Amino acid sequence: MHKNKMASILKGQFKKVYIIAEIGVNHNGSLELALKSIDAASKAGANAVKFQSYKVENFVSIYAEKANYQKQNSGSLESQYEMLKRYEITQREQIILKDYCEKMNIDFLATPFDEETAVFLNKIGVHAYKIGSGDLTNIPLIRKVDDIGLPIILSTGMASLSEIDEALDNITNSDVALLHCTSNYPAPLEDINLRAMVNMHNTFNKIVGYSDHTLGFEVSLGAVALGAKIIEKHFTLDKNFDGPDHKASLNPDEFKLFVNSIRNIEKSLGDGKKRCMPSELSTRDVARKSLVINKNIDSGEIITKNNLSIKRPGYGIAPKFFDLMIGRTVKRNMKQDQILTWDDVL
Repeated sequence: MHKNKMASILKGQFKKVYIIAEIGVNHNGSLELALKSIDAASKAGANAVKFQSYKVENFVSIYAEKANYQKQNSGSLESQYEMLKRYEITQREQIILKDYCEKMNIDFLATPFDEETAVFLNKIGVHAYKIGSGDLTNIPLIRKVDDIGLPIILSTGMASLSEIDEALDNITNSDVALLHCTSNYPAPLEDINLRAMVNMHNTFNKIVGYSDHTLGFEVSLGAVALGAKIIEKHFTLDKNFDGPDHKASLNPDEFKLFVNSIRNIEKSLGDGKKRCMPSELSTRDVARKSLVINKNIDSGEIITKNNLSIKRPGYGIAPKFFDLMIGRTVKRNMKQDQILTWDDVL
């Protein structure tokens, strides 16, 4: 049975950053494209794939216009309802996708946009719910999902701290993580406000992460350095596909580089304890300095400021003992540039 990593990360047991490939509607309504996307995301190193699960008539009015970014990326001739209807995948297809994720050893996540879909996803064994930023204030949906009790990833785009607090007040059964997010596609760098993620962690004492809608992925690396435990990034097989989210997504080669970069940042963070690291030990003796006799002196002579210098390497008496050596006697003949050790002095 495929282990649900999402549950373990929200309990602090999964130590790596949890990386979600947000397929969303980038399958363009095609089961074949969705399956190929799962395969590619798994090979790129994602921990999970996430889909948008809905019945369009349950959450979008026929009069709803597209968002500006949707108009720019997929035209403005159709309504939001019509566009999302084209990208809707059936419940039977979602079962196929979930089963394929099990086969590929990758978590299957989904965003339910209505209560009926939330119940369905639980029946097919979804590993966690992602509540999109647009539903952060949809308290009835949040309560319904919380009643089910699966892990919740709550995206916080467009939200204030007080709105996040209100949503969390209605989550009492489920472990929850908060994703910082800027709800624009692509999101401009000056609006990212990445430190707000740290603020959310300090305010709510929850695991935090980042849902990245920027071009490229350097902001995600910054989020990991600031403590993000979950990173979500849109994923596409081809940025030139028709659809609202492809252009702000990473293709498989980019996503693999993205995952590798996050793993490298993870390695570099360490445990925070300042110390000489194993790879530095050989450099320490070479780069640091010692007290050195700077002219030939005989046994019994007194060490003075005139015959003592500070030079590399660093395996002799440390320079901090310079004043302590002044006035002491050497026990043997010493040559110019010879390193002084504790065995050399009285």
